Amino acid sequence: MKSIVKTMKAMAASNIGQYEMAVSSLNDYYHTVALGVIAYFKQKDIDSTKEKKQPKSKKEHITCAIVFGSDQGLVGQFNDVLTNLVANTFNPLPGKKEVWAIGERVQLHLTDVGFKPTKLFPVPTSVDAITPLVSQILLQCEEGYENGNIKEFYIFHNQPLPGAGYVPVSQRLLPLDEKWRSNLVELRWPTKILPQVAGGIKPTLAALIHEYLFVSLFRACAESLASENASRLQAMQRAEKNIGDLLDELDHKFHSLRQSSIDEELFDVISGFESLKNKNK
Repeated sequence: MKSIVKTMKAMAASNIGQYEMAVSSLNDYYHTVALGVIAYFKQKDIDSTKEKKQPKSKKEHITCAIVFGSDQGLVGQFNDVLTNLVANTFNPLPGKKEVWAIGERVQLHLTDVGFKPTKLFPVPTSVDAITPLVSQILLQCEEGYENGNIKEFYIFHNQPLPGAGYVPVSQRLLPLDEKWRSNLVELRWPTKILPQVAGGIKPTLAALIHEYLFVSLFRACAESLASENASRLQAMQRAEKNIGDLLDELDHKFHSLRQSSIDEELFDVISGFESLKNKNK
């Protein structure tokens, strides 16, 4: 068991570096894409945005939650805290709800609290495997939103904290409405020079919006994987300490039993010697 824990600890320590590096790079890229959208707003003098009215349909609007969890165990409370966040924040929202799960473990936890995921995606095993997963999720999001069946999309995942640990967070992915615009413009343009958009305005905006959605999902997945490995590393450190304490306790018991056995043998020898000594007298 101790060797297994050491192996899992080494794997988590080696994997966490690539995901943390990806998260750091994505933060800079996300900031660049957001500034590009802000440049478009300033170029077109847009002070507010309105959601496009969907044609009336007899189908009930659905709110969808995309939950990034884990496929493997030995991650401590990683899936539990995430499931609690989904239950506390997603459950009170009005309308019909749909849940997409990334990871078999989190799917089971979501089922236990009353959510039955309609889609299940495998957890990427490397940074290179994130892009195909995000492309697949984004394609299905766009199809559901364009068809008018799903009205809103929310992302739920664990976000790593500076130093150690993680915290469950949520983000609304779609629609891109006034609330999204107001949160975005809080970044502000970094200089006093007004930005200009080169080339076609509409193609540029479409490309920026696509990148914004893509990087939002990519960052959520990368942060989830970094948090998962951080949680597994912490769990393995605790397990290693518990195994060490248990081995020390067993060592102490072994030495105590051995000493007791030696004492009994010495008492038997002394008793036999005393008995023979008295008999000879």
